[in-house]
Amino acid sequence: MLGCIVSGRLVQTDFQQVGETQFLINIPEADNINHIVIFLTGETPLPIGLAGSVYFSWPDPAAPPNWQLLGYISNSKPSAIFKISQLKKLDEIGSSASSQLSIFGSQPISHIAQVGVSIEPEQNVIQQTPSTTNTTTYLQFGRKMLENFFNFSSSFALTQSQMVPNPNETFVPLSTLQTWYTNFERRLQQNPNFWKS
Repeated sequence: MLGCIVSGRLVQTDFQQVGETQFLINIPEADNINHIVIFLTGETPLPIGLAGSVYFSWPDPAAPPNWQLLGYISNSKPSAIFKISQLKKLDEIGSSASSQLSIFGSQPISHIAQVGVSIEPEQNVIQQTPSTTNTTTYLQFGRKMLENFFNFSSSFALTQSQMVPNPNETFVPLSTLQTWYTNFERRLQQNPNFWKS
């Protein structure tokens, strides 16, 4: 019923049923993948009123799979392309991802990426928000936090003539904070999760 395409590779249709309505497929050598396509083969349509939530898990040699919601497929939307390169090593930040940890049952530690499809009522599936939106949320949070820190620190700025010598106090030039802020914001834009590595 389900298929997967990774650019430059043969079509994969070897989804394994791991629950009554849950299916998994392994994606070897996932580090070089930018996009995947998940589709209904057309051989067997989904039952009326149901759709498939599509999840992705990067391999973590130290932990069982953690799942990120990518989106969905349904009879009216039988295929979807998902960008996964931005999800690399995201480690499922956020409460919505952590609540999905056991959606595909108790899975052993995996050394290859996996795609999971969970067949659920279409109304529920369409209302779910993919994990990729968390990236924007964390980017916004990071920026606001940096601005707050910089503004707070700047409010204590003194000129050299205003400084009173105090051997127990360490002073940091405001330009150092500005440089740190600029570098941190640049790195946050490149990878909102760089701070995890």
